[in-house]
Amino acid sequence: MALKLLLLMVLFVNANSLSVPETLNGLLVPEEDYSKWLKHMGSFKHSLFQKAKNKFKPCLTIEVSKKPRSGAFPTVQKAINSLPVINNCRVVITIGAGTYREKVEIPATMAYITLQGAGADRTIIEWDDTADRMENGRPLGTFGSATFAVNSPYFIAKDITFKNKAPLPPSGALGKQAVALRISADTAAFISCKFIGAQDTLYDHIGRHYFKKCYIEGSVDFIFGNGLSLYEDCHLHAVTNSFGALTAQKRQSFLEETGFSFVSCKVTGSGALFLGRAWGNFSRVVFAYTFMDKIITPRGWYDWGDKSRQMTVFFGQYKCSGPGADFGRRVAWSRELTDQQAKPFISIGFIDGHEWLLNS
Repeated sequence: MALKLLLLMVLFVNANSLSVPETLNGLLVPEEDYSKWLKHMGSFKHSLFQKAKNKFKPCLTIEVSKKPRSGAFPTVQKAINSLPVINNCRVVITIGAGTYREKVEIPATMAYITLQGAGADRTIIEWDDTADRMENGRPLGTFGSATFAVNSPYFIAKDITFKNKAPLPPSGALGKQAVALRISADTAAFISCKFIGAQDTLYDHIGRHYFKKCYIEGSVDFIFGNGLSLYEDCHLHAVTNSFGALTAQKRQSFLEETGFSFVSCKVTGSGALFLGRAWGNFSRVVFAYTFMDKIITPRGWYDWGDKSRQMTVFFGQYKCSGPGADFGRRVAWSRELTDQQAKPFISIGFIDGHEWLLNS
């Protein structure tokens, strides 16, 4: 049994098609067994995540405003700090129009927070930290550079721009990672938001996340991390005059149930863009029904300079369109997905969304 599982694992990361039985070192692995295993791994029914139980009915609504008024907080962080250290009910924080220049962090114990902006072009939260900026004698690092950091579960943000104003770094510059938003918690949803930055814009760190009708702008690895995340109807825009990369997914183990799926999105911008770089040995990224402009490099994907990762990553596309979507010149270790292979990645079931996304 263990040998059979090992054979199936290797075939999963190497097979380009399910049309014929696969062999490994002369041993035949039946196509039916491989298909069953693929379905099992793609279904996420064996998820290590706990069953999610969201709360949607607000118990409290508070306001943040640039215009002084009774009962309104002048900054987002002050509004968050006003909540109980352990928050167990849905709190809605409405944020009025304006640019809020502040660095914000939500602690892990403050669950069920909703931020409602006045529109992504009207409500903007911005800062300009970079990874090499010193604080208390030590560099912040990529993790600490985030303008907005979420460490609590069941977070929702709507109609807000999260921005890191650090300038676009020159090619090869070190320590210039500048995160606009870091999400380091399970079950978060972002609806009609914008994430603006250059290198490492959106740190999709850990947990299940849903991005709907969002705009994400950057240059290198501008969506990165080890989340299990679905991006639906999003606009991904590159701002670089040289080579860049859209994703850097950090799945490190065959057993980790993480990955990024982009469904019905569009990719535009400048420069020459890889769809993804294999930050993790088992990096997993899928693009489905996505328009890709001519900026996508014909090879599509990069192995992070480690050829061994070509054997273990899962990089795929399914029914994509546009001048950058031609699969003919893609690296041999990526794949054009079949209907069966794509199915687990193209609905909210990919992130167990039926458990926690209702009414969000």
